[in-house]
Amino acid sequence: MAQVFHPSTNTISRISIYGAVFILATLGYTGYEVGRSSYFTDVNVARPQPVPFSHKHHAAELGIDCRYCHTSVEDSSFAGIPPTHTCMTCHSQMWATSPMLEPVRASYRSNRSLEWTRVNSLPDFVYFNHSIHVNKGIGCTTCHGPVGSMPLAWRAQSLQMEWCLDCHRHPERFVRLREDVFKVDYPYRPHEDQSTLGPRLVKEYKIKSLTNCSTCHR
Repeated sequence: MAQVFHPSTNTISRISIYGAVFILATLGYTGYEVGRSSYFTDVNVARPQPVPFSHKHHAAELGIDCRYCHTSVEDSSFAGIPPTHTCMTCHSQMWATSPMLEPVRASYRSNRSLEWTRVNSLPDFVYFNHSIHVNKGIGCTTCHGPVGSMPLAWRAQSLQMEWCLDCHRHPERFVRLREDVFKVDYPYRPHEDQSTLGPRLVKEYKIKSLTNCSTCHR
């Protein structure tokens, strides 16, 4: 019987198969890297706000405690967004006529909240409780990054599942003394090396390495 295909067809077939595998692998790797990139996660991208609120100025330079504005962070799943009244506690006296702060004054006069742009957010299918983490010794800057040096807030971490799991698997690497949780310049005075402090606090604070799916997906 006469040969149907030219012998070169075998070579072409091999090249096609290997090429397809290479292309699929390249596409998969590219998609993986794009999903982790700042283009997709917005990491290190400052978000515009209706008022250019500076954590660097308020939290680091003036030393205002995080809890002054985020009042529910110790006992609620939500850290809390300060009402305009909180801003006006100071700014009715300081920089009271600054054009930059007119949106704040307008919000106060009209009793309508400022529409802040969300910087850190999780999907609706993820459960996160601020109070649990704070009371277990996980500091603000662990998740939110160096807020004390942020003129405008940006997302410091990807907040993707692999990042969360890294902390849940190894809490001893991140836990700090409860008195230092709200320090934006941590570690400002190391009490002891993290390699000895971490395991001690994990035991003292009864921290468990929770990696079950139902911990966050309820």
